[in-house]
Amino acid sequence: MRNTTVLCVLSVIEEEFEFQPTELSDDLCFCPQAEFNNKPDSLFFNDGVRRIDFILVYEDEDKKEFEKRHTFQRLCTWTALVESESLSFYHKLNSPGFLQVVDDKLMFIKVHMPWDVLCTYAEVLHIKVPIQPNDLASSSSPWRFFSCITKHFYPNEELISKETEYFTAPFEKDRLDYFYIKEKDIFFTPAMRSRMAYYILSRAPYEIRGNIKKFGITKLLDGGVYKAAYPLHDVGQGSMYMHKQGCPNERYLLYEEWAHPKSFYKMQPLDLIRKYYGEKIGIYFAWLGFYTIMLTLAAVVGLGCFIYGYKTQETSTWSKEVCDPQIGGNIVMCPQCDKFCKYWRLNTTCEASKKLCIFDNFGTLVFAVFMSIWVTLFLEFWKRYQAELEYEWDTVEFLEQEEPPRPEYEAKCSYERKNPVTGLMSGHVVVVVVILLILASIVAITVYRLAVFFTFSHRLRNQDLKQLEPLKEYVTPQMATSVTASLISFVVIMILNILYERVAIWITDFELPRTKTDYENSLTLKMFLFQFVNYYSSCFYIAFAKGKAVSYPGRPVYLLGKYRNEECDPGGCLFELTTQLAIIMGGKAIWNNIQEVLLPWVKNLISRHCTRVGSEKVIPRWEQDYQLQPVSKLGLFYEYLEMVIQFGFVTLFVASFPLAPVLALVNNLFEIRVDAWKITTQFRRVMPEKAQDIGAWQPILQGVAILAVATNAMIIAFTSDMIPRLVYYWSFSVYPYVDHYNNTMAGYINSSLSIFDTRDFTNSSRPFADTGITTCRYRDFRYPPGHPRQYEHNVYYWHVVAAKMAFIIVVEHIVYLTKFILSYMIPDVPYAVKEQIKREKYLTQVILHETNLKLVTKRLKPIAKDCLKETEVKLAMEEMDLDL
Repeated sequence: MRNTTVLCVLSVIEEEFEFQPTELSDDLCFCPQAEFNNKPDSLFFNDGVRRIDFILVYEDEDKKEFEKRHTFQRLCTWTALVESESLSFYHKLNSPGFLQVVDDKLMFIKVHMPWDVLCTYAEVLHIKVPIQPNDLASSSSPWRFFSCITKHFYPNEELISKETEYFTAPFEKDRLDYFYIKEKDIFFTPAMRSRMAYYILSRAPYEIRGNIKKFGITKLLDGGVYKAAYPLHDVGQGSMYMHKQGCPNERYLLYEEWAHPKSFYKMQPLDLIRKYYGEKIGIYFAWLGFYTIMLTLAAVVGLGCFIYGYKTQETSTWSKEVCDPQIGGNIVMCPQCDKFCKYWRLNTTCEASKKLCIFDNFGTLVFAVFMSIWVTLFLEFWKRYQAELEYEWDTVEFLEQEEPPRPEYEAKCSYERKNPVTGLMSGHVVVVVVILLILASIVAITVYRLAVFFTFSHRLRNQDLKQLEPLKEYVTPQMATSVTASLISFVVIMILNILYERVAIWITDFELPRTKTDYENSLTLKMFLFQFVNYYSSCFYIAFAKGKAVSYPGRPVYLLGKYRNEECDPGGCLFELTTQLAIIMGGKAIWNNIQEVLLPWVKNLISRHCTRVGSEKVIPRWEQDYQLQPVSKLGLFYEYLEMVIQFGFVTLFVASFPLAPVLALVNNLFEIRVDAWKITTQFRRVMPEKAQDIGAWQPILQGVAILAVATNAMIIAFTSDMIPRLVYYWSFSVYPYVDHYNNTMAGYINSSLSIFDTRDFTNSSRPFADTGITTCRYRDFRYPPGHPRQYEHNVYYWHVVAAKMAFIIVVEHIVYLTKFILSYMIPDVPYAVKEQIKREKYLTQVILHETNLKLVTKRLKPIAKDCLKETEVKLAMEEMDLDL
């Protein structure tokens, strides 16, 4: 009967627009069009007092198909049940006489939170509010002496002034006198109001059948009952709004001093970001900004390393030997594929060897060690900065006090679904299947590399193809194969990402984490596992697998019994790894910007064009926001994932690509402003949320930092040619096959190439072209033909292997010890912050105690007066009795 009443009320309002507000109850009110503010761009109702805290959008049932009426009835049932939470609902019904909207079927409900409801749920959510201005002296900045210079790199203080700091305490409804309340209307910020409104909407039931309860706006949005639910942005970000209102609003300030491209060099207004979007958005941009600032140092050192390599490439002795016609021109290399490939001269890789010198030098070793220290300093200093933000933003005790269970958990926590056969959670099987799929894609790309390498080897080294002559000097078969395989690998990565996302979300939903933080942490670990294998697998293949199991020309190793394993260039596979990293990092940045910037901008442009109205009419604020792009359910998850994957490229493989920090720095300078512009102008207002830190991303970053030490040490040892060159440089005359007696690199190329007798080719691998060549060279350290142990690894090979292992052990232990010492010496929480937290707790207790005393005294005064009067009466009566 209750649902029918609601339906009748809605029908009356649709037919009679002059009808006065109809009270469904004392708290739930449906108002006609006349109730709405005469200023369509306002955030308030017509009285200018009641603020619009939330917007719900659905389609008018009378203009939809008859079979969908049941959906509308569920909507009304849910709306009626919400009245028990004391929210006020106001329907806005579209009318051609009022304005033109996106769709004449759309209905907008404006939600207002009364003062009593705000007080109730502020206490439920343990929201901290001011109790007294903070009288503690803030620490002075060490840069205050350079303020005349540094002020230009901060937001305009005339527009964004520093806010007053307060001591805060969790709100209690019964003790309003505790708190520093100037005006009730602005005591709770818009972000707090929207957060409380969403808390109620996400838990209000709309259908109860026996023990099964269905509730929450999320389910209704997924089912299409509602089209959208969002808090309102402030008035538009353009300069015209500032002139109209006489003073800038928060959204305008964020646009001018943060999101606008002209402000790319300025520090971010983090306090204003936190105030407008909530702590979760604020902590993300704080981390991104801190990461970008720290990248500046890494980029400068990496750029210096690159310049050093570029300047010394012409002076490299071994590179000169490769390019020398008398040395490299006389060295005939063995074919790198069976039958169709030809013999080739070593000097054809001259340009490739010069490029390799840019990245494979001693400067790279120094830079790899530096980056291992840098990543430790970055993580330790970030912990300190994060502790400062926790104190300033009142999130120190957030996880212990405030975070409520997710609505999905409250509805399903009594169920635990397991696989009836294995007894294991089904998600574990799916994870294994997905990882196997990733490995299958790696094998497929490897097979592609082997097949295509055969084609490039045949064509680029075919003397009859004169049209390819200009390319032969600069492009080797290995390089051509690596570039094309990297491009294909990048496309496969982007395609598989779509699958990984759905699988990870499905598994996490199946696990049913209790809180949203638990949900996001669980999803984070799964997605990063998938993305780690997806993005880095090809890099690990080139760094640690390619060219490591090729044997020698007379007995090559085959993959799947058909494809001959790839070989590296005579200088190693380091340059191929550099190419792979450059393509994936560059392609990923371009693709992300297309997805995050171009597509939302085009969609909004089309939407505005399709809903264009006359110049004299203004689209209401709630409809302007509806036309913006909806915010992803996962919120900042993809932003973090993008940056953490980039962090992996910057740290895990930096020994092969010292320009990675430079590319990351340039990308992040754009990323900060692009993300700011996107959430400020192109998307609906993000739901404000609390957050204490960056969540599960912190241990992931620490894990990447630990792994980076091992990967970079192994890249230098096994992928680059540095260790063999060092062994050669310091070997003197110990080895009879090393023909040099001074500490020079002369003769290194000849010593690093073994000899093969062409008569030892098998029939399946012998080249078709018979050029009369009796011996050829290949990259390895093996005994020559005719030796009692021909084609076996020689002593020099085992000395090189021992040197590589010793290098890895020594470097890892030194770097890990340095990291441990730095982690121990740098406390996670600054001493000043610890003292401020203790001081604030003490003063808060004193203030609350004094307030309690005042309240008790105030309550006891009337009682004391009554007691005093009674005493005086008794004394008077006693005196009268004595007189008598």
